[in-house]
Amino acid sequence: MSGHSKWSTIKRKKGATDAKRGAVFTKLAREIQIAAHDGADPEFNFRLRLAVDKAKAANMPKDNIERAIRRGSGADKADELEEIAYEGYAAGGVALYIEVLTDNRNRALSEIRYVLSRGNGAMGESGSVAWQFDPKGYIVLNTAGKDQDEIFEAALEIGADDIEFNDGVAEVFTESTELKIAQDAFSAHGYEIENAELIMKPRVLIELDAKTTESVMSLIENLEDLDDVTNVYSNLEISDELLAAMAE
Repeated sequence: MSGHSKWSTIKRKKGATDAKRGAVFTKLAREIQIAAHDGADPEFNFRLRLAVDKAKAANMPKDNIERAIRRGSGADKADELEEIAYEGYAAGGVALYIEVLTDNRNRALSEIRYVLSRGNGAMGESGSVAWQFDPKGYIVLNTAGKDQDEIFEAALEIGADDIEFNDGVAEVFTESTELKIAQDAFSAHGYEIENAELIMKPRVLIELDAKTTESVMSLIENLEDLDDVTNVYSNLEISDELLAAMAE
């Protein structure tokens, strides 16, 4: 299982704290706003559909979702957002791919540099780590009451690249261009989809000692806490033992 999916599993178990809920809603609103640039109807704008589904899963109020769509489509006035990807390194040579949505590029870069320097990390040149990641579709299925063999066969039928089973869910990876087809196919077969999104999946994982792994994960979490950062991907391998300990 990739570092991304294990880290996602930890966050699902811990859940979002009330203190961070407002910040989460702000980030979700930005994702909806930027997606709505290509159309205000989720039925015809797949990226917007993913963003809205993600917001609903986080229990974001309907009014907030609709307001973000209006801003993105130009119906309401809003600050112009910019999509940027920054690259960097954490301890042990772990590669970091940092996705940003911001209305102030200088502020975003300054805050990322600061968090990296405090966490024993460093910025990388453009292209220095991006080659270590591939864009993929990522689907999380609830496996309660479902047969793993049937899920596996269904994933193969839709052309999934990989599938992993862990703690009551199946994590399915597809080509990025096939995510919508796969999501619709699983829904048509009656599977409950907990999450569907486009991610950057590492090609090769790096396994470090427990102390360094925890340090890198702390850095990643601090980066994710920044208002302008939407996603942080790494090629860090997280052991099952450490995963179990952090989930407690």
